[in-house]
Amino acid sequence: MSAPFYLLPPDGAESATRLDNLALCLLLLTGAVALGVLAMMIGFCVRYRAASDAPRGHPPAKGRAIEIAWTVIPLLLFLGLYAWGAVDYISLYRPDPAATPVFVVAKQWMWKAEHRNGRREVGQLHLPLGRPVRVVLTSQDVIHSFFVPAFRIKQDAVPGRYTSIGFTPSRAGEYELFCAEFCGTEHAMMTGKVVVLPPNEYARWLTEGPRQPGMAERGFALFRSYGCSGCHAAGSSVHAPDLTNLLGRRVHLQDGRELVADEAYVRDSILVPRKDVVAGYEPIMPSFAGQIGEEDLLAIIEYIRESGHDQRTERP
Repeated sequence: MSAPFYLLPPDGAESATRLDNLALCLLLLTGAVALGVLAMMIGFCVRYRAASDAPRGHPPAKGRAIEIAWTVIPLLLFLGLYAWGAVDYISLYRPDPAATPVFVVAKQWMWKAEHRNGRREVGQLHLPLGRPVRVVLTSQDVIHSFFVPAFRIKQDAVPGRYTSIGFTPSRAGEYELFCAEFCGTEHAMMTGKVVVLPPNEYARWLTEGPRQPGMAERGFALFRSYGCSGCHAAGSSVHAPDLTNLLGRRVHLQDGRELVADEAYVRDSILVPRKDVVAGYEPIMPSFAGQIGEEDLLAIIEYIRESGHDQRTERP
């Protein structure tokens, strides 16, 4: 028996269903406009051909209503599609407090993922069915691109930066993961699998495998080993910015700017501490650039996210 034909890859996430609907509407609208123009061209060519006796005298001098109609109606339709696409695009990057974070580090030529409880995997990414997920990406070497066709999502993983994308898996199964950015001689081999499991199976999978510290626990150990607690502990005599509930909080900077603290903000705080100086604090924190790897940075960030109740973080 021959394999069934699919016009599009399976839609394994809500983002895929929305994008497919948008693409279908765009195709139908542009197709209708193209067919309408083509039909009018053929009709005029036949009616006003050289041998035709169609009247050619007294052409209308004005047709304002027709001109307005053929300009305004398509404009409104395409603006509607633009607004639809903009809403769907923003939904991929709007932070969702309920989303399950998964941390992915790209490296020539593999995908390394870590979950909040410390479970790690290489070349695979397990996700819960029907629950929002936020994938936080970075790269250890060159630009890579996290691409899952079945989810219709693609997000670059950039060295020295954190990027993220959110979606909700809608169908259990295994889906192909590719790198969509040429990243070196073995780029074509940088593939993987995204495995979507029902919530109970996903929870069971998280607890299986080798026992290892969770990300927050490992981040706490790193926080202490690098001496961060010496300045940022609640009882420290050093005047450092407050870490409590830092992620997602608005931070006022010394130069008058204001930003929302996210993973990239904390990363810069550790590696480039003079980049964004918090109002009311002196730039006394040393840079840890070249001393902390990306996976350890993510663990420290997760510790700050989960604790933060009795700690403070330096953001000079």
